[in-house]
Amino acid sequence: MRILTGSEELEAAKFIDFAAEIAKLSSCYRSRCGSVIVKENIVIGRGYNSPPKDAESQRRCSCEKDSYHKKITDKTCCIHAEQRAIMDALQHHPEKIKDSRLYFIRLDEQGDKLKAGKPYCTICSKMTLDAGIAEFTLWHEEGICVYGAEEYNGLSFQYQG
Repeated sequence: MRILTGSEELEAAKFIDFAAEIAKLSSCYRSRCGSVIVKENIVIGRGYNSPPKDAESQRRCSCEKDSYHKKITDKTCCIHAEQRAIMDALQHHPEKIKDSRLYFIRLDEQGDKLKAGKPYCTICSKMTLDAGIAEFTLWHEEGICVYGAEEYNGLSFQYQG
């Protein structure tokens, strides 16, 4: 993990802010998240969390997570913001996704940005790595932090939260 400083931090803050605007499109009842994928300072993918195809028939936000079988590892009904951003980038800019950077942010109930905890979502970490994205960016207590995709994936599998 590397904490960004100076002009790199200022530039990353703009993309975190843009991801926050995308997160406002989320229709999830539990959490509003946004992601953007950037290559050469251009947004090539964007995504927010909501049920597949934004279909109400697929919504399960009101289900208690412990009601699911233990083999169901992703207990949300929503497509993750990172997944949507990756699919968007692959659909519209497949030639640019290699060595790009993904930015992720979560909003509170008032729409304010929340600082992230440790990496934990292995679904998104594996998909990011497999898509060829080079870096995963989160806003932590100590600042905007960039992880290599392999590092992020490894940390997600180590998470004990």
